[in-house]
Amino acid sequence: MPDRNLVGGKAWSLARMTSLGLRVPPAFVVTTDGFRHFHEAGELTEGLRAQVLEGLADLEHSTGRQFGVGPTPLLLSVRSGAAISMPGMMDTVLNLGMTDEVEAALATESRDASFARDTHHRFLELFSHVVLGLDPHDHRADSPAAVRASVSTARPDVAWDPQGQLMASIEAVFKSWNSRRARRYRAHQGISDDLGTAVTVQAMVFGNLGEDSGTGVLFSRNPLDGSKQVYGEYLRRAQGEDVVSGRVTPQPLSDLADQNPALHSELLAAAQTLEQANREVQDVEFTVQSGQLYLLQSRTAKLAPQAALRSTIDLVEEGVLSIDAAVRRLTPSQARSLVAPRLATTNQSDPPVASGESACAGVGIGQVVDDPDQAISLAADGVAVILARPTTSPEDLGGMLAARAVVTDEGGSTSHAAVVSRALGLPCVVGCGAGSLAPHVGSIVTVDGATGTVYAGELPVHVPREDDSDDLRTVIAWARTLSPISITATAEGLDADDVVDLANTPGGIDPEQVAATIAGLPPTQAIRGGAAGSPEAVAAAIDAGVSRIVTDPVLPALLAAVHHTAPGQPDPTAPTSTNSPTDTKGQPR
Repeated sequence: MPDRNLVGGKAWSLARMTSLGLRVPPAFVVTTDGFRHFHEAGELTEGLRAQVLEGLADLEHSTGRQFGVGPTPLLLSVRSGAAISMPGMMDTVLNLGMTDEVEAALATESRDASFARDTHHRFLELFSHVVLGLDPHDHRADSPAAVRASVSTARPDVAWDPQGQLMASIEAVFKSWNSRRARRYRAHQGISDDLGTAVTVQAMVFGNLGEDSGTGVLFSRNPLDGSKQVYGEYLRRAQGEDVVSGRVTPQPLSDLADQNPALHSELLAAAQTLEQANREVQDVEFTVQSGQLYLLQSRTAKLAPQAALRSTIDLVEEGVLSIDAAVRRLTPSQARSLVAPRLATTNQSDPPVASGESACAGVGIGQVVDDPDQAISLAADGVAVILARPTTSPEDLGGMLAARAVVTDEGGSTSHAAVVSRALGLPCVVGCGAGSLAPHVGSIVTVDGATGTVYAGELPVHVPREDDSDDLRTVIAWARTLSPISITATAEGLDADDVVDLANTPGGIDPEQVAATIAGLPPTQAIRGGAAGSPEAVAAAIDAGVSRIVTDPVLPALLAAVHHTAPGQPDPTAPTSTNSPTDTKGQPR
């Protein structure tokens, strides 16, 4: 297998799926080394361009098609591929190589002029937005001719030159690494800006070809509650951007089962193969072209905290994961979300003001705003906000980070809003219908992500205890066996003189000062308080030789302790095979 840090997560997954015998469209990758050369030079160097053309020639040979030339033209997708998944944060360009001549050739080959025309319009729309920076709302409903005129005016040098399209698209994807939304996401998730991104160039397969074609997203287990139940969505006669954008609400995966039971069974078998091979719940993107299944990506699924907990325990019980690997996989932030406030009752006397599909559990209470910048501004002033949007895009990330919950009019459980909210542990309800919260902008609402409902006003909540959950008790017991420090919810057995309350200690609740404060304590003392359970305090206590931490909840602190003592553990999902079916480009010449 290739080095994930070199080829990126997307290309690595293509190589992995191919090695498992799954059907994947051929591809090549411009590596993170290529990204660094691009970043240093400010453009694609001649050496990089030459290697891209070599990869293109390989694709033409393997597919028997020619890029941008009839009668059997090859069209391409260009996608980002950082080593660590950043769902929805970076740019993608589809249907590259499309020209008037290619549209005519596709129409002749497929015997479907509407398919060829639709593919041409999709290319123009995405290329003009991602590569040329034109506002997609200005011409989304325009004819291909009108959009073509805009593209020709903006970049006549590449508009109808397929190779120019390819090079410009690779540059655009490289540049999206440093977009504001990507930087915000990395800062929030603790991902280094220095990693860079690879670019995967892949032969297109067409889910918009006909009624026996389509596209979808599949989770090998339920991403909301972690149950061992395949979960996903499917959209006939569509391409992947239609599903993830949220502009169209797809159908449940059962639609594919009704249409083609054998293909549905093949898809489920592939998902099971990938979960067993990678030892993690999988998020699989797929396309069906003329009744043939193709897998486009498989990655570790972004799960709601409850789903992460349940699926991790199940994987241990199924013999897939060790207890050690399972505990290290869970994060302190996930554990805190599991004891976050919940509605005191689900039987509200007043009907909800909006309802849709649950995308991430949790409760969010705040003022409804429909503008991401306003959400950022109000949150900075200490106002709790609920972000309501028709659907979200990567440009909305700042507003999502500022919000207590997200509600969308459109989209399903695999849309951008749903996937990113689960990654952030943010309560989210999607697909509520057009203008669902428009009458409530400026008002206070309560969002119940677990049930997919929104209520007027501030409803009472309760805070669950760790002891109330069998799953939490199980993981706490596991984590205690791995933690290098005793962490308890009470100070039982300790003399009052042996315990330092950080809340009453200068610097004890300041994340920037807590390490120095704890470092000055005698090593035999214990620390207590809510601040004592923060990752900074836990790390400082271990390093200072503190004997015990008293804090509630316990699990976030235990997980912080386990992670602090064993950073950089080997990836438990890393396979042993060294065979790579994916070409790599972008090494310096």
